[in-house]
Amino acid sequence: MTDVLRRGRASLAFSFFAQGVAFALLVTRIPAIQGRYGVSDALLPVFLAAVPILAGIGSTTTEQLVKRVRPSRLLRWSQPVVLLSLLGVGAGGRVAELGVALAAFGLAVGMLDASMNMLGVSLQRAYGRSIMLGFHAVYSLGGIGGASLAWAGAHWHLALWVSYLPVVAVLLPAVLVGSRGYVDAAAASDEAGGEAGEGGGTVVFRLLLPLCLVMTFAYIGDSTVSNWSAKYLQDTLGSSEQLATVPYNVYMVTTLLGRAIGDTGVRRFGAVAVVRLGALVAALGFAVVAGAPGPWVGMLGFTLLGLGLCVLVPQTFAAAGRLFPGASDKAVARLNIFNYVGFLVGSPLVGALGDAWSYRGAMLVPMVLVLVTSVCAGSFAPRPDRYGGGHERPRTADVGRGSNGL
Repeated sequence: MTDVLRRGRASLAFSFFAQGVAFALLVTRIPAIQGRYGVSDALLPVFLAAVPILAGIGSTTTEQLVKRVRPSRLLRWSQPVVLLSLLGVGAGGRVAELGVALAAFGLAVGMLDASMNMLGVSLQRAYGRSIMLGFHAVYSLGGIGGASLAWAGAHWHLALWVSYLPVVAVLLPAVLVGSRGYVDAAAASDEAGGEAGEGGGTVVFRLLLPLCLVMTFAYIGDSTVSNWSAKYLQDTLGSSEQLATVPYNVYMVTTLLGRAIGDTGVRRFGAVAVVRLGALVAALGFAVVAGAPGPWVGMLGFTLLGLGLCVLVPQTFAAAGRLFPGASDKAVARLNIFNYVGFLVGSPLVGALGDAWSYRGAMLVPMVLVLVTSVCAGSFAPRPDRYGGGHERPRTADVGRGSNGL
């Protein structure tokens, strides 16, 4: 594998890492942000919902922009906007300033998510083997790092801008320098000696729909854990307040571990088997959470959820690239919208069902939804004319040979 592709892979991995840090720093300090700006409990959901809605608009805009602008260029300039918007959230003093900063963050993060995964899909095509899970593993690592920094800021009672400024000061120049190594589809294809999956061509939504459902259901499951795990463990399973903070951390760690080894599983057994197994493990996790007699069994369920859900999103992006090799950028941008649909639906759905029924019963709904993804697993099968025979392209050398890899 050429040095160009290795540099492209390393540069893109750092972009995933930086985004994981930035997003975690935002979402884990929501109470502090609410207190700084005096946002009421009634108004807070409006701000929180606006971010994924604007991110969906940003992703849709990216689908149109890639007809004329390379994804690498969109990523190169959207990531600094995300970092500066994060700093703006911490440095403002009025609600209007918070609204502007979050609007910029949402629009830029939609463009960033779409363009990052576009480049990941094109690099995977050039490698001829699964590497997407590795990128998302680095994102999870960044999320753990960002959450740890947020904990430190809260523990030492640091002002938001004091917590955010050093991170932005380090990451902003680093991502600008790293962006020089990004590799677009055409360049990746030239290096690999194959056909480029570019922005041209047509995306047939009927064929993309099963992947859109998987993306939505995966994020409903993910948002259920991030928004309800602590409350569920404390209020339903009777844990202490301190113990209730553990499940999400366990979930993030097992997500990282699952993604770190997931590419090996895809190379050996194929994407369909890995996705189907992930869906079944996630469904088992929700079943364990719903039936847990106490907090420790509940944490076992959240551990299984991390191991199961972690493979679904990266493989969904990869499958879209295989399904539409001549229009992979468009397919990824359109698919990315359903990331935000799942995020918007998941938390309110569980909350409404928990209030109207019970939180144990509410956990069964995402369980059923992730089981549906196993029915859609056939859409993850490789096409013979995309990657060659089987689920690998045998001529490809291991990128890790002679280097650290990802």
